[in-house]
Amino acid sequence: MSRPSAPAGAPWKTAARANPPNAQVFRPNQTPGTEGSGEAPPPQPSLPPPSSFRDVSSMSAATKVKASSSQPVFPLVLQDLLYTCERAYQTANQTLIVIRENVTKMVSVNGKLDAEALEQHQYAVHGLAWFATYVTALSCMLEWARRLEATDRLGELECLILQASYSEYLHQIYGGLPMSQSEFVRLADFGIEVRERHLLQSPYTTLLREHGFTEAVKARLAELAQDGHFGDLGLDDETLVLVRDQFRRFAEEQVMPHCHGWHLRDELIPLEVVEQMAELGVFGLTVPEAYGGLGMGKMAMCVVTEELSRGYIGVGSLGTRSEIAAELIRLGGTEEQKQHYLPLLATGQILPTAVFTEPNTGSDLASLRTRAVRDGEDYVVTGSKTWITHAARSDLMTLLVRTNPDEPGYKGLSMLLAEKPRGTEAEPFPAEGMTGGEIKVLGYRGMKEYELGFDGFRVPASALLGGVEGQGFKQLMATFESARIQTAARAVGVAQSALETGLRYAQERQQFGKALFAFPRVHGKLAWMVVETMVARQLTYFAGREKDSDLRCDIEAGMAKLLAARVAWSNADNALQIHGGNGYAEEYTISRLLCDARILNIFEGAAEIQAQVVARGILTR
Repeated sequence: MSRPSAPAGAPWKTAARANPPNAQVFRPNQTPGTEGSGEAPPPQPSLPPPSSFRDVSSMSAATKVKASSSQPVFPLVLQDLLYTCERAYQTANQTLIVIRENVTKMVSVNGKLDAEALEQHQYAVHGLAWFATYVTALSCMLEWARRLEATDRLGELECLILQASYSEYLHQIYGGLPMSQSEFVRLADFGIEVRERHLLQSPYTTLLREHGFTEAVKARLAELAQDGHFGDLGLDDETLVLVRDQFRRFAEEQVMPHCHGWHLRDELIPLEVVEQMAELGVFGLTVPEAYGGLGMGKMAMCVVTEELSRGYIGVGSLGTRSEIAAELIRLGGTEEQKQHYLPLLATGQILPTAVFTEPNTGSDLASLRTRAVRDGEDYVVTGSKTWITHAARSDLMTLLVRTNPDEPGYKGLSMLLAEKPRGTEAEPFPAEGMTGGEIKVLGYRGMKEYELGFDGFRVPASALLGGVEGQGFKQLMATFESARIQTAARAVGVAQSALETGLRYAQERQQFGKALFAFPRVHGKLAWMVVETMVARQLTYFAGREKDSDLRCDIEAGMAKLLAARVAWSNADNALQIHGGNGYAEEYTISRLLCDARILNIFEGAAEIQAQVVARGILTR
């Protein structure tokens, strides 16, 4: 399967690739239709040259810009849509370059990023992250459409999804981009004067904004999605298609009929389901074959996670525990640790839990206080942890501790592979020196959340990950990309579930003599849910492909998590609104989905933390 290129012109991607033969390269002062004509183009705004960034010419051969597109003709699809989107993307990307330069000036002192300035201008800094996320998402959507076009799979629904995504995101980019329900970032926040703003737009951005997502387009999009088809996902690998179909069947047959009851009763996911997941290879999906896994990539992880989370976020998240533990051991463990633990994790013989967060520290891991003191052949652990998922039923803890109190911040942290006996309902934490209590939560049930206490809990010294102290934070950081991509895939699954739940209710519920679906404010909501779910999915897939290509993708992973989490919440909220008062009743599935969706903006890095990570990455590369 060929890997699509990175988003064209992404400012943090500084190594431009060679131009494919006959590719038409975007120049800031070039007017569409004049390429190679010898005609002098009319005056254009002076924009920063893209020479130091990857431009549209870095796309694969299937994505070359064509002035005369071969796309099918549909009544509501704009003429030469892909070409129009290409040009609009280039304009938006040039705007991003200007914004990046302006924000860099705001937060730099003597040519270096300044911590105080970063905090002082946090609104603009985080706005840059969101702006870049939107522009990257638009690039991913265009690449998705080009792949479909190349294989004759670009239909009316897919064209309208692309068109609507560009229309709405361009509206937000130039009119006000939401960072949360109550925070909007605008061009003025980036130091762009009113008189300069028209220079950062083009006839293509205007065309898409004004005509891309009209009432008629919304109605047609919703109509096309009525039968439960929400657009071609763009999977070109037959293996991934088969994997997706297999896990969709599993979720629909073994999870969906029961999961709402598990949620209402606040029960653990039955071990029978966990065992079935192990047989399907969920826990060893990305573990190398040499260590007993399936040896598949992060794209497979995305596909599987989305389908399982579409069924129930708790089931989709079971794989996260093993993904984090296996990644930690694969990247940071000794060969002996890999040989011992990876086969057990891959087959589901042991269930792991991540034990990192502490009370009053949250995302500030440098303040971690849980101590592990060497005592002969053991470490003795003392301290507290909180928000530990699936702790009682787990067999192995990846336990982040401070082994050197004299080393400041992250430097004194180490990771232990701490085994423990599996708990029962009567005795959830039977290990000596360890206690725990359940934290009751609104959603994200099925594994339960716990506070843990350690007082004289002993761990063999051989359990030190990698055999060297002081490497814990570095080892954990190495897993962040995969964890955030996997969390983005969970969010896409929840978003898809909310979309389908809202659509079903709108079709079935009769009001004023007709189905709710017939009302424009209802099918309009559903149309946008179809569009933005696909946007989040394609951005997540892009991050997964980058990771599979062994490319650094902390920015892309952060973007995917940032956007997909928001889309999951938006879809769940809109689907509940479609339900009206019934949506507020616990018996309705959407009430659970709303609670499940809310956590996605918080764990694996809250939205504000993600924005900071993405922005710093863009500013420093």
